[in-house]
Amino acid sequence: MTAPLVAVLDYGIGNLSSAHKALVRMGADARLTRDAGLVADADGVVLPGVGAFGACMDALRGAALESVVHDAVASGRPFLGICVGMQMLFDASDEDPMHRGLGVLRGRVEAIPDTVRKPQMQWNELHVHATDSLFIGLPATPWVYFVHSFAARPTDPRVVVATCDYGADLTAVVRHENVVATQFHPEKSAADGLSMLGNFVQSCGGAR
Repeated sequence: MTAPLVAVLDYGIGNLSSAHKALVRMGADARLTRDAGLVADADGVVLPGVGAFGACMDALRGAALESVVHDAVASGRPFLGICVGMQMLFDASDEDPMHRGLGVLRGRVEAIPDTVRKPQMQWNELHVHATDSLFIGLPATPWVYFVHSFAARPTDPRVVVATCDYGADLTAVVRHENVVATQFHPEKSAADGLSMLGNFVQSCGGAR
C-alpha cells in the first residue's frame, strides 16, 4: 500500500520538522514544502505553527502560501492545523489585531484568563464533546501537551469537538468538514498524540 502524500507547509517559522518526522513515523510520505504544485498533488495538508500569530501570518504570506492554504481547504482533502497553525485559520487574534487571519473558520483568538499562569505549558486532558475520526482508538480523555497563551473562540460553537480546562473551558480541537485543528502539539503528546496523527494519515489515505 502506498503511503499517503502529506504536505507540511514550510514557511520558515519554528521547528516544523518535529511535526514532519511524527507524520513520517505514523506512515505518511510527509514532505516539508512551499511548492504549490506538490501541495496540490498531496493527499493531505498540514499547517503547523509556533510563536506569535502576526509573525506566522507574515511568514505564510511572504512564502506565497496563503492562497495555497485556501485552495487546499477548498479541495476537500484532509487539512490539519497545529497550535498557532490552528489559530491562523480564524479571522483574527487579539495577540496581534493588525494582522488578518486566514478566515477559513469564523471567530477570533483570545487571551486565556489572567487567573492562570501564561502560557499554559503543560500536559492537560481533553474533554471530547463530539465523535471525530481524529479520536479513533483513543481513551475517553486523552492527555496532550499544550504551549499557548491564546485560544480560539469560534463563532459557531458546533465546530468545537474538544476542550481543555485551564482557567476556563478552552477550545482544544475544532472540526469543520475536511478541516481539523488542534491547539496542542500532537507530535509532542506521546502515544495519544501520535495516534491522532496516525488517524489523520489514515484519512489522507482514503482522500482520493
